[in-house]
Amino acid sequence: MVQKYQSPVRAYKYPFEMVMAAYEKRFPTCPLIPVFLGSEVLSDVTSDDGSVRIIERSCKLSVDAPRLLKKIAGVEYVYFIQKNTLNWRDRSLLIEAHNETFANRVIVLETCCYRVHPDNEDWTCFEQCASLDIKSFFGFESTVEKIAMKQYTANIKRGKEVIEYYLNELMQEGITEIPRWVPTEQRPLNSDPSSFTSTPSCSALTRPNPRTQLHLDLSSPGNSSRDVTSFSADSSEPSTPDADKLDADYIERYLGQLTPMQESCLIRLRAWLQENHKGKIPKDEHILRFLRARDFHLEKARDMLCQSLTWRKQFQVDYILETWTPSSCLVEYYAGGWHHHDREGRPLYILRLGQMDTKGLVKALGEEALLRHVLSINEEGQKRCEENTNIFGRPISSWTCLVDLEGLNMRHLWRPGVKTLLRIIEVVEANYPETLGRLLIVRAPRVFPVLWTLVSPFINENTRQKFLVYSGNNYQGPGGLVDYIDQEIIPDFLGGDCLCHVSEGGQVPKSYYQTEEDLDNPDHIRLWADTIYQSAQVFKGAPHEIMIEIVEGSSVITWDFDILKGDVVFNIFHSKRTPQPVKRETSGSAPVVNNMQLIDRSWTLGVDYSMVESPLTCREGESIQGSHITRWPGIYILQWKATGHAPSSGPSLSRVDDVLASLQGSTPRCKVLYYTEVLASNDFRGSMSSLESCHSRFSQLSVGTTSSNQSQGSSLISR
Repeated sequence: MVQKYQSPVRAYKYPFEMVMAAYEKRFPTCPLIPVFLGSEVLSDVTSDDGSVRIIERSCKLSVDAPRLLKKIAGVEYVYFIQKNTLNWRDRSLLIEAHNETFANRVIVLETCCYRVHPDNEDWTCFEQCASLDIKSFFGFESTVEKIAMKQYTANIKRGKEVIEYYLNELMQEGITEIPRWVPTEQRPLNSDPSSFTSTPSCSALTRPNPRTQLHLDLSSPGNSSRDVTSFSADSSEPSTPDADKLDADYIERYLGQLTPMQESCLIRLRAWLQENHKGKIPKDEHILRFLRARDFHLEKARDMLCQSLTWRKQFQVDYILETWTPSSCLVEYYAGGWHHHDREGRPLYILRLGQMDTKGLVKALGEEALLRHVLSINEEGQKRCEENTNIFGRPISSWTCLVDLEGLNMRHLWRPGVKTLLRIIEVVEANYPETLGRLLIVRAPRVFPVLWTLVSPFINENTRQKFLVYSGNNYQGPGGLVDYIDQEIIPDFLGGDCLCHVSEGGQVPKSYYQTEEDLDNPDHIRLWADTIYQSAQVFKGAPHEIMIEIVEGSSVITWDFDILKGDVVFNIFHSKRTPQPVKRETSGSAPVVNNMQLIDRSWTLGVDYSMVESPLTCREGESIQGSHITRWPGIYILQWKATGHAPSSGPSLSRVDDVLASLQGSTPRCKVLYYTEVLASNDFRGSMSSLESCHSRFSQLSVGTTSSNQSQGSSLISR
């Protein structure tokens, strides 16, 4: 595999001639880079007017490698060929180097360039790129690659000090300005020739130290942070000299401290996007997040970023802050919001999860609205990070989340709600990596370890390491929140001095729950292809029935449903026969309804099918959760039937054919919003490590309504 390096643009606030004079002073020896052992000039050619000089050298370098590897290779030193082209007219120096030793086994190429800054002719820019391709090396290819890259990046850091050192030495000698090169015919006849010789001679300037350009051991010229300057001559804020390039000071100021190879990955991925991506190019800090999420593995980060960019384009996420308006239900009952910043300047988001009615929010808003709201929070968080970067004068690319779990109980572990949470986590992890700087969890109750067991497998390891959990009142005092958030910013409900305006949440009224029309609304782009809930209508004489096929005995059928209108009787049957579905049809402009009958009129209860749970009467507005462990494989039928009729039986049960005429144009007597799932027995029985098992068991423990308890009791008796 070819290893590549691309440096950012480094700028010196010194003219090209001064930088070249500093470059010259590194010869014949340089104590800053002791691995250089000497060089021999192979050719030296100067143009007739003296404006261009090309010199080639063979450079001898010491190899910092294990003794055993040197013995196997049979060498103590390596040689490189370096070609320098100095152009005084254009004020540029091009350095090209390649290895001579082991050239048939290892290919090392490097190109460096000094040039005048495009925005300020009194400044100098430096760039370099290099590649390493190890074809074969006595079976030590991987070892040699690691040694080479380690030494190269280490010497890049050291090389940043070289130019600064010699520039300071020049100024100590009283040299602060060197005249530019001028063609002979343009020099004044009465001028002092010595005034044009203060510029370092071509002979001196074309003796660049090969130690600073060679790929295996050498570092590129650079400078310390006080010599790296803005690319804008008229502004104190750094900017890039070219639209498609980054400079070192900009990276340090806005993106943070990066290693040379991390800088290279960022620059190369950014360049690849500019060349290949047809849509909007993300900001540098966003690209960097994906690199960090994949430990700066360029190909993995590129794949992850491209998938995210496709997702953003498909669902118009770039415009979500302009197009998304939270509903009144979200504003009132979603207990989360932004609240100042932490001690490090990160935006602070407060989530009072224990006070939220997660089940009510899911049923009132649906997965789609909740996901869009969470996405808008993440987009707002990125925007706040940019603002805080400018306010605090240092890179801020993530935010802190403070989660208050007071009030968390088993009801929050309601299966569809947790499943929705996990799906949101999946979307956020894939598209907003490395945006969470720290997660502070306070007042964690005894049920928290159970919730953590459910969600932690879906959270990236790097993200999990940012979690801090406080139980009881441990968050108060030294070692608590004050270590991360100033006392005057800690919310009042946690004992702080700051009045917090985040909603207190509370139970969502059932009047907010979605209707069938809301669930089936096709007027917006869906971020998820499916939804947890289905709606159904129950008519007089026409129950709604669904079929569940069980392949393995002792599987678990789970259900969760709400009675939106009317009263129903809920039954579950086991059928020995495969039913033929009969669906209610509508005509004209009548809205499409979901009403299905499966039990044929010719079937006999107790012969063709049997009741496996006692009938459960459910009242309007109730929420029912429960489960049934099956005894036999085969067909199971879940039935919702309007009350006030005889128990279900073959001959006495009215069928669609009998009542179809009365149904046309009629309104449903009952409406049900339901969700079902089948769990394999291996996933259910007592396995706390199984996510699916935990979901189902906790949904049974939900005690939101009396009928829910009745359903639980029925399920437990069945068990």
